[in-house]
Amino acid sequence: MRAHAVLIPLGVAAMSVVSPSGAAAMYAFTDEAGTVHYSNVPSDPRYHLVIASPPEESSLSIQALLQRAQPYSVMIEQAAQAHHLDPALVRAVIVVESACNPQATSRRGARGLMQLMPDTARQYGVKDLFDPEQNIWAGSHYLRDLADRYRNDLQLMLAAYNAGPQAVDARGGKIPPWRETLDYVPRVLRIYHRLIELGPPS
Repeated sequence: MRAHAVLIPLGVAAMSVVSPSGAAAMYAFTDEAGTVHYSNVPSDPRYHLVIASPPEESSLSIQALLQRAQPYSVMIEQAAQAHHLDPALVRAVIVVESACNPQATSRRGARGLMQLMPDTARQYGVKDLFDPEQNIWAGSHYLRDLADRYRNDLQLMLAAYNAGPQAVDARGGKIPPWRETLDYVPRVLRIYHRLIELGPPS
């Protein structure tokens, strides 16, 4: 069965992910030919909700996480600048990936602040996944490579960071229709735009 993901331009997505109305929810339906259609704008009555919008983090909770990330601020700024990224994006990924815990380990084996898999870490020369400086530098480098690969399409960059570029490429450059990824992309974008609103950490 083929899957067709209906994506929104980045500008529209950026507005939807900061909206409190839940516009980042994902809907789907299967047409007569067996093709699955995904959208966050259910324009066809056949659409049904498959992924609800992730809970919106409050400014207070984000501020608390940013305080935990404060010891790594210089590392984030340096890595983001070196790889031509917005530091707020790197922070948003760290918040979602590890809640700013440098010792975080996922059930799949991803480790550290930016939750790098061991194979990815080796690709970027990381010796210690739990070392914040190495982890942030490699994670930022990986984001930069994904930005180049997907022509700065932020949604695809984040989908590939979460699900792997092979999963995105296998679907013709579409976000994989996986629950975790469909939750991850709008959540990072929501926090990213909230961090832009809050401004650089003091």
